[in-house]
Amino acid sequence: KFRMPTAENLVPVRLDIENDGQRFKDAFTWNINDPDSEVINFAKRTVKDLKLPPTFMTHIAHSIQSQLAEFRSYEGQEMHTKDKIVPVKLDLRVNNTVIRDQFLWDVSNFESDPEEFARIFCKDLDIEDPEVGPAIAIAIREQLYEVAVQSVSSARDSQVGKAGRRGAEIAVNSKAGSSTADLMKLVSSKGSVVR
Repeated sequence: KFRMPTAENLVPVRLDIENDGQRFKDAFTWNINDPDSEVINFAKRTVKDLKLPPTFMTHIAHSIQSQLAEFRSYEGQEMHTKDKIVPVKLDLRVNNTVIRDQFLWDVSNFESDPEEFARIFCKDLDIEDPEVGPAIAIAIREQLYEVAVQSVSSARDSQVGKAGRRGAEIAVNSKAGSSTADLMKLVSSKGSVVR
């Protein structure tokens, strides 16, 4: 079933809000199992800690809630991640550090940990800026999220394709010599045909 293909089911959240001539940008991960009331508390604390105008609270909360709602819209749907290795590309600038790299990631390994990977990456390259590791982990999670969404789409297409083929086989076997209109009625009652 749909989830982040990592040990922890953390959702990447990216904020880019402009209001009254001020701009707030941030990226972080969110535990999808946290209660929705935490979103409001987080927005209030963020506005207070960063001394942002109070109007930002509503925008921050709404942006987080909409991103979580999108993630939840995929929950319960089948994913095709078995034996799937995908390329992950990093092209980041964090403060004075530029990271450009690419590597392969096994999305069928649900024990993988982008945060641990980022810690080791920074340690191996002697990167001391504490903001680089989290930025790398979020970039990886964002790409894995896209892969997970695509795997749901491919699972849907596969199921629709199989249903369409089954419908066509049944029509050919049971109604040999029938018209195209009869065939379309049979297939359309099962779902749409993807070509």
